[in-house]
Amino acid sequence: MKFRITPLNFASACFIVLAIYIWINGAGVAGSKTIHLGTAMALIFLLFAFVVAFLDMMLRNFFPETKKLWLIELSFITLAAVIFLIVK
Repeated sequence: MKFRITPLNFASACFIVLAIYIWINGAGVAGSKTIHLGTAMALIFLLFAFVVAFLDMMLRNFFPETKKLWLIELSFITLAAVIFLIVK
């Protein structure tokens, strides 16, 4: 199996690093000192990392060419960011 670096690899690695950071340092709601959501947020980011890694494996099977794979995955990341900003 040929190892290829793709944008979703970077995204899943960032989610894993973010989950570890939040698990170690914790996360809380801004303006409130009583709510501590470190473990729950870390588990959510680990779930995101798993979903992104699974999506990366699926897209690798559909698009064997690396150039097309990069284009599709960058388009997916851009679309997800735009939808996030619209909803926000």
